[in-house]
Amino acid sequence: METTPLLSAHKMGEFNLTNRVVLAPLGRCRSYGSLPQPHNVLYYEQRAAQGVLLIAEANAVSETSRGYPHMPGLWSQEQVEAWKPVVDAVHAKGAIFFCQIWHHGRVSPPEFQPNGQAPISSTDKQVTAQVIHDGSIMEFAVPRSLKTVEIPDIVNEFRIAAKNAIKAGFDGVEIHAANGYLIDQFMKDGVNDRIDEYGGSLENRCLFAAEVIVAVAAEIGAHRLGVRLSPFADYMDCVDSDPEALALHMIHIMNGLGVLYCHVVEPRMCVNENDGKLMIPHRLLPFRKAFKGTFMVNGGYDREEGDKAIADNYADLVAYGRLFLANPDLPERFRKNASLNKYDRSTFYTPDPVVGYTDYPFLDADVKEIIE
Repeated sequence: METTPLLSAHKMGEFNLTNRVVLAPLGRCRSYGSLPQPHNVLYYEQRAAQGVLLIAEANAVSETSRGYPHMPGLWSQEQVEAWKPVVDAVHAKGAIFFCQIWHHGRVSPPEFQPNGQAPISSTDKQVTAQVIHDGSIMEFAVPRSLKTVEIPDIVNEFRIAAKNAIKAGFDGVEIHAANGYLIDQFMKDGVNDRIDEYGGSLENRCLFAAEVIVAVAAEIGAHRLGVRLSPFADYMDCVDSDPEALALHMIHIMNGLGVLYCHVVEPRMCVNENDGKLMIPHRLLPFRKAFKGTFMVNGGYDREEGDKAIADNYADLVAYGRLFLANPDLPERFRKNASLNKYDRSTFYTPDPVVGYTDYPFLDADVKEIIE
């Protein structure tokens, strides 16, 4: 076995992590009726281990904040109760469990809005149709720009969802302010065309995000709060003319509140001029230097790149999505430098409770038999 930078311990606030490998929040479209199911318990339990940080898939903060099928939520007591067995199973394995919360905003097809009403956003500009995983086209509804007086109600939905996450037993909450969803729609000038106090300048565009972070921190404590950003991303037509300034401004806000961790998505992979292979751009160093808490990176990392990120002090933690999805014992495989299961992209978002979800094999067959 090997001891590498990725497998070294890290103290994240009051949480003692045994390694730097994190399960990234991954929407899997398998929580029927917006409620976690028994197969969700098994999925997270499989990936839990002593001192490992898992971040649960994004939970909708309200019924109208949804945009994809079979995604969980945390706006009701029924959902709180449904999450408790999942959280208990993860804690029984000694893992730390955070819950991501989100609002789709304009990234919502018409069928997710009651009575044909328009989804809300910072704007009334529609997202262009997107090609999804199965090759089909997803159409989005024309959004309605939120009235200024309505915004405090949306902030409160985030607060309530965070409160419910703690009631369900989660150790903390991650606010999803990335990837083109509602908070990102306010922050980025490629979308936000408002003329009130929530639009125009960088400070104004980040006001909604700041209010959500303040409200959640006041409810559950900044010591158990993380925030996810994707300043360089262009997901769902959501781009900004100065992503560096945007991220640094948000980090300044988080530092002032004492937010526990900042989780940043790397820019899109680029081509190495020397060998023509895809490589991680590594443009997050200014954000790493600016943030005072634990800094987490995400975006195409493998074992070697993850080790380098930790060894070079580029990050404290590395979040893995597709590799952890397909390898429930990913930290142990990294420890043994073992081969990895290949993920099946066609089953990422299918509703099957087993196939492509809980049937990826463990490195140790005996462990797999015990869990089954």
